Amino acid sequence: MKTYQLVPITSPSLVVECGGERVQSAVIKNMKKNPNFSGNVLLLKLLPKEEIYTPPIVLKVIDHRPFGRKPVVGQCTIDSLEEYRCDPYGSVAEVAMASKDNITQAIKVKQILGQENKIHKHSGYSVLWKITFMCCFNVHILVCVQVFNRELEDVAEYKELTDFCKTFKLYRGQNENGDDDPTVVGEFKGAFKVYPLSDDPAVPSPPRQFRELPDSGPQECVVRIYVIRGNDLQPKDNNGLCDPYIKISLGKKTIDDRDNYLPNTINPVFGRMFELSCFLPQDKDLKISVYDFDLLTCDEKVGETVIDLENRLLSRFGSYCGLPQTYCISGPNQWRDQLKPSQILQHHARLKGVPPPRTEDNGNTLYFNGQEHHLSDFEVNKEIHQHLGPASERIALHVLRTQGLVPEHVETRTLYSTFQPTISQGSLHMWVDIFPKSLGLPGPPFDISPRKPKTYVLRVIIWNTTNVILDETSITGERMSDIYVKGWMPGKEEDKQKTDVHYRSLDGDGNFNWRFVFEFEYLPAEQLCLVSKKAHFWSLDKTEFRIPPQLIIQIWDNDKFSLDDYLGTVELDLHNLISPAKISEACNMKMLENVMKSQRKFDQSKSLFAQKSVRGWWPCYTEKDGKKELAGKVEMTLEIVNEKEAEERPAGKGREEPNMNPKLNPPNRPETSFFWFTNPCKTLKFIVWRRFKWIFIGLILLILLLLFVGILLYSLPVQTSLDLAAEMITIGGQYYSVII
Repeated sequence: MKTYQLVPITSPSLVVECGGERVQSAVIKNMKKNPNFSGNVLLLKLLPKEEIYTPPIVLKVIDHRPFGRKPVVGQCTIDSLEEYRCDPYGSVAEVAMASKDNITQAIKVKQILGQENKIHKHSGYSVLWKITFMCCFNVHILVCVQVFNRELEDVAEYKELTDFCKTFKLYRGQNENGDDDPTVVGEFKGAFKVYPLSDDPAVPSPPRQFRELPDSGPQECVVRIYVIRGNDLQPKDNNGLCDPYIKISLGKKTIDDRDNYLPNTINPVFGRMFELSCFLPQDKDLKISVYDFDLLTCDEKVGETVIDLENRLLSRFGSYCGLPQTYCISGPNQWRDQLKPSQILQHHARLKGVPPPRTEDNGNTLYFNGQEHHLSDFEVNKEIHQHLGPASERIALHVLRTQGLVPEHVETRTLYSTFQPTISQGSLHMWVDIFPKSLGLPGPPFDISPRKPKTYVLRVIIWNTTNVILDETSITGERMSDIYVKGWMPGKEEDKQKTDVHYRSLDGDGNFNWRFVFEFEYLPAEQLCLVSKKAHFWSLDKTEFRIPPQLIIQIWDNDKFSLDDYLGTVELDLHNLISPAKISEACNMKMLENVMKSQRKFDQSKSLFAQKSVRGWWPCYTEKDGKKELAGKVEMTLEIVNEKEAEERPAGKGREEPNMNPKLNPPNRPETSFFWFTNPCKTLKFIVWRRFKWIFIGLILLILLLLFVGILLYSLPVQTSLDLAAEMITIGGQYYSVII
């Protein structure tokens, strides 16, 4: 209750008025210590019977103050009583119906009274859906829970959890100007049951209502809040994300989980459990808030949701702790409730007014509400493990789950802001357990801490390539490519690796014997890789990404004095791996078409995590005019090992040490594979000589011929001069012996 005339409400009482009749409850002596009324049931007789003539019921809260002052501090008007009409005989037992022929006029109204604080209610229609909620449960046994995509109070089957008592908002009434003040000043919790009475004294009165009521005194409880994850939170940072963390408020207690904020996400996986103790009904409002962490400025509230713990504790649907599917006395899903299933079933039978359950055949058979149940009918085709409890408790739990009680669940609670109370700020997947300390110690809490990723190593050995596109033309006019292979895993682009270069491939074949080694973090339950990295170099925190495990292999043409040319690629999904061809001739583009058709169905046998190692040929493609064309084929070995196996069987990158598992020898490449700039001799031998050898031979012969002619021409003038001199001497008539 809010203050009235700047004075807090300390000693209120309730006045019920209807058609001139008036009844008043006892005065609450100290509202802070116990806001419940000591006298729980009031009786009021009303006329007439017809709904259209029934006057409204007015609830007034009066505060008893010193000097006899009794101001009305809050009031509420109930215009229609139709929803409160009931069958007094049907409320005792479903199987015992009495005659109501002589029932005539008169109405009896009984109320359970209580004074509480304000609670926020949300409405909306949604459906129920079941999933295996294992994405963040750190357990080894499959736990199936029911997930509601709305608040538990909004599930129609559980009647807003107000089956025991309903909450009525109290208003101040008219203000000084005579207008109605819409401000809510408090709340009243109570239940009404309206049913007719007979005027004939000989007809016995209907059974008394509200016979089993809880103790009106405060009750100390242990509250466990399980916050699993947030969904689509309202961004608060300039990058369109936020740094959320949880803040819990219950009464005067507050838990601030600021140290465990999750950076740069609007879909955080919290996996946090908070445990507090409180007194009900004083601390009935549990407030779960999500804040955005800011280093230099004040943290902003993203949104909050409020849960009425008292309604959950008092509801006959067992919403204080959901019923699991199995009764385990050990293990990760150990029974948490303070009462065993057989005790809960006995209490449920008493509320329904049916005989208590009875077991036979060493607990394998149970009789309840006129029906016979067998344990074998519930546990057919189910694994019986060592954590299960006795048969008598297991069959009692199975019967309880057929009675419409709240199962073990996860609810989706919408977050709202005080500045925008009608606009959703996101939602939380969570649930709450409430355990009264008077019933003893509860079971151990459920571990919902997020699964830690496991380290895996992907080893890729590039053996050979064939039919690669010949992208260049050499100076001699030959088609060729300088082939190398590049590979990486999406999300780890900074760890791109590539082979050495197979120079001057004239037929599209390449030999490498080269190993890629990729280390990555993997979440087996979600079948996703966890990648943590900074979005920008100035970012303070790393951002987590969850992406499917994939491998990208590309074939490139090496160029020394320009950018390398892209030739083709193949993307391999490690969970739906393309089945490789055993020989290169069988490798074609149809292999890619087949994997596209099979992506809709998950086949565990195609997962590399199941196969561990696979070798074969995969096609690489390139797109031209919107169509995929074969750009080459690559022979690889893919192997996945965990962290322990990687230590036991080490392997280095490329052909570096430790070059083992398996050992990679240098590739047996043809002599024509070389880089022309660093091998001039091979350039002359395999490029110049092979292409121009006949030209070179012809040039040599031509040079020799020219040398011969030149020598001939050089020696011809000397011989001619000698012959001419000899002739001149002979003509003179004398003979000389000329020695030259």
